[in-house]
Amino acid sequence: MPEVDKEGKNFSLEKQMETKGFFLKGSNSLDWGMKNRLSRIFNPETGRTVMLAIDHGYFQGPTSGLERIDLNILPIAPYADTLMLTRGILRSIVPPSYTRAIVLRASGGPSILKELSNEQIAVDMEDAVRLNAAALAVQVFIGGEYETQTVHNMTRLVDMGSRYGVPILAVTAVGTEMKRSARYFRLACRICAELGAHYVKTYYIPNGFETVTASCPVPIVMAGGKKIPEIDALTMAYNAVQEGAAGVDMGRNIFQAESPAAMIQAVGATVHENLPPAQAHEMYLDIKNRK
Repeated sequence: MPEVDKEGKNFSLEKQMETKGFFLKGSNSLDWGMKNRLSRIFNPETGRTVMLAIDHGYFQGPTSGLERIDLNILPIAPYADTLMLTRGILRSIVPPSYTRAIVLRASGGPSILKELSNEQIAVDMEDAVRLNAAALAVQVFIGGEYETQTVHNMTRLVDMGSRYGVPILAVTAVGTEMKRSARYFRLACRICAELGAHYVKTYYIPNGFETVTASCPVPIVMAGGKKIPEIDALTMAYNAVQEGAAGVDMGRNIFQAESPAAMIQAVGATVHENLPPAQAHEMYLDIKNRK
């Protein structure tokens, strides 16, 4: 039998226990495990995240910059808060000693040769839990040919995620025929949030983006989109977080930059330190030129 300890006496009766609200928008009523995973994705001190998206191969193969993930991505992965990728790349290339948050691409099916909106759920929730995923990402094609199917993919994952405590990221996909307007993104993001997505990834627009973030009751992260000049990408990231985004999910504007390591650090300073674009670009050039 263990020795009986003395009864405690220091109950600090003069101080009530504090129950703090959760730091993320629209997330206070989630369960502990869900909040813990979201706290791995979003920095609790800033409420923001820098996600590095490298999942492009799931529908378009080895795109420029992702030909060798072991050589091109692993060296810069520690600078990201979150790595967004497929389970195949995670298992085959990323070492288990990597401790940043993992967001798994959970939908797929068609390649760039077919209708992209015809996606299905491509990951079982139990496998995501085995891989210690912090969240699952699902593409939602509002206005697309298979709109209802992709919305149902999301709601099924939301139900499964609620069972296991795994958040779901809804990614708003924009087809080539769709107009990128504030009205469209308000519609797409709100639908995803209304139907249970825990956070939403969407594109930045220069006119009305703040109405998109204001009308969405869960956090929004900005999608990086196609490669643009570094100063323009940093300006876009800065404007997005100043207008209500809870971070960015960038891929091509980081791994296709002339210096991916410098770019991801400059993006991090923009997101977490509110570093203005001109200063962030100076930081990028300084780190790039050190080599």
